[in-house]
Amino acid sequence: MKKHPVILLYIFLSILVSCIFAGCGSARSRNIIFENSQEDVKPQVSLTFFGFKYEALNVTAIENSLHGFMDQYPDISISYDGIKNPPYFEILEKRLATGNGDDVFMLDHARVLELGRQGELADLSGLSTLGNFSELAKSQMTALDGIYYLPTSISAFGLYCNLDLLKEHGQEVPHNLAEFEQVCDYFAAEGITPIVANNDISLKTVVLAKCLLPYYSGAASGQIARFNDDPAALADTLRPGFQFVERMFTRRWVDREETQRTSKTKEDLAAFSKGDQPFMLTGVWAVPRLRDLNPDFEFEVYPYPILDDGSVLVINMDTRIGINANSRYPEEAKQFVEYLTQNDVMWEFVDSQSSFSPLKENRLAEDDAIQPVGPYLTNGRSVIGSDDNLLFPIWDLSRECIEGMLEGDDADTAVSHMEQLLTQ
Repeated sequence: MKKHPVILLYIFLSILVSCIFAGCGSARSRNIIFENSQEDVKPQVSLTFFGFKYEALNVTAIENSLHGFMDQYPDISISYDGIKNPPYFEILEKRLATGNGDDVFMLDHARVLELGRQGELADLSGLSTLGNFSELAKSQMTALDGIYYLPTSISAFGLYCNLDLLKEHGQEVPHNLAEFEQVCDYFAAEGITPIVANNDISLKTVVLAKCLLPYYSGAASGQIARFNDDPAALADTLRPGFQFVERMFTRRWVDREETQRTSKTKEDLAAFSKGDQPFMLTGVWAVPRLRDLNPDFEFEVYPYPILDDGSVLVINMDTRIGINANSRYPEEAKQFVEYLTQNDVMWEFVDSQSSFSPLKENRLAEDDAIQPVGPYLTNGRSVIGSDDNLLFPIWDLSRECIEGMLEGDDADTAVSHMEQLLTQ
């Protein structure tokens, strides 16, 4: 008889737990019934969007565009999957090779060339928003036989300047080569390595900036395509840039070994944020990420002051969007790309990357730190780092040559390596 209360309590608890789980099951069933009852708005088409933008600010802008698109087209759903580059491109190529490619994906110059030749990219020549783009953007998009991507930003690469440290040492922001040499030599003599550089984009953009401006200004403007028939001439044209990088090493402006192990927009930002070095070379789009590290100093970003007569800005058509030629829903995918490339929709994404708009407005993101680069998009003092008029993936090849220099190659070896890569 003494065991009855225990048995009754056990039965009571069993019933209570069963009721709780039954309640949860009912809630789930109600959600399913609610979703199934909305037959008139249930999406009939599901698109996937794959990209290399994964930072919170960028992803928020992308997600806002996805929601806006689905509000306008309730019969279409779209999801975004973003991972870091370079693993991104390996996965992209594997997905396409196995027939599992996404409907819409991000590209760079090298993949536009490669996938375009393989017939993996849909021709976007008929999109209604093409007329919104600037002449600069159109000159890149139309370089091939068809239009295989649309840019959603124009990125820039610049010299980050620690204004407080410069002032503390009685130095000024440099605006030409002589000033740059003076201030870098000063800090090197003080035992301070003046420039933070990363092992990806920093030094290759210096090479391109140093050498290519004549092909984007004056009588030779737009003549960059002539190198397609003479790759050896292109390699030799880049010689002064590789020589300048070699000088940066020998004059202790850049630590070769430190740069070799410094990753882009992560370890370089962490090093610069400490406030011990006056300069950093990287993409302007890293400004929001640098701010997130709460540096205890004021900074601004300027074009590269590496020419005798002034500075030069390196730009790229960036975050290129392409459509899978084998998509099950090519028309719906094009509708999404058209939506994404409208003025207001694109601007939120551009601003989240501290970049220029590729549309006719040529608008620059609003962050105060990047305003010094603004005039250089239209003043004839900019070069395109991965020009679509070149049939070589110069962006990737120049990086490979810089990797060799970080391991000990001199400028002449880098030029020979570049010529070999181009002629392949």
